[in-house]
Amino acid sequence: MHNDTVLTQNEPIARRVLQIQTLTVIWMTLEALVSLASAWIARSPALLCFGGDSAVELLSAAVVLRRFYSPKHEARAEQQAARIAGALLFVLGAFVILTAGLSLAGLAEPRSSRVGMALLVLAAAVMPLLAARKRQLAAITGSAALRADAAESAVCGYLALIALAGLLVNAIWHVKWADPIAALALLPFILREGWEAMSGQACSDDDAGS
Repeated sequence: MHNDTVLTQNEPIARRVLQIQTLTVIWMTLEALVSLASAWIARSPALLCFGGDSAVELLSAAVVLRRFYSPKHEARAEQQAARIAGALLFVLGAFVILTAGLSLAGLAEPRSSRVGMALLVLAAAVMPLLAARKRQLAAITGSAALRADAAESAVCGYLALIALAGLLVNAIWHVKWADPIAALALLPFILREGWEAMSGQACSDDDAGS
């Protein structure tokens, strides 16, 4: 109810939230498509991990966008979407382990991807800016969902840096195991996001601090 009241009383703030979430949905759609396509072409576990996380974050951003577009929308739908996103992250984690294992065993050889590396550089620059803006708007609106989405955007920036490091080492020094190792380094972040999404921990923590 608090969120609904704030949005009703402050339409300019609501428009800002809708704008930043619309921008996030557009960016995450492009990020997921390009990174997953690059992962398929280059057989890159690190890009696969990053692209899968981007797809799940796209779902999260879309849920928050719908929440602010229709303030009376039931919170239960938000929780259900979070649980689905969490389950998808666990599936992604299992797939990353399988893909990285095949690469480390020499059964699949990851190649460098200039498109993938360019995307990761952009993501490392763009996502922290989106996260900072979302935190500001979350503080104004008191929205736990928006704060959680801001945290996911910040994590996406870190994931981009880790994945980029793996791809660069492989591209420059032709160290084939750097890519799958980078993917496995991303795994704890992915699984933590999955656990928090399924358990509602992120939202609960935010609510407690409101």
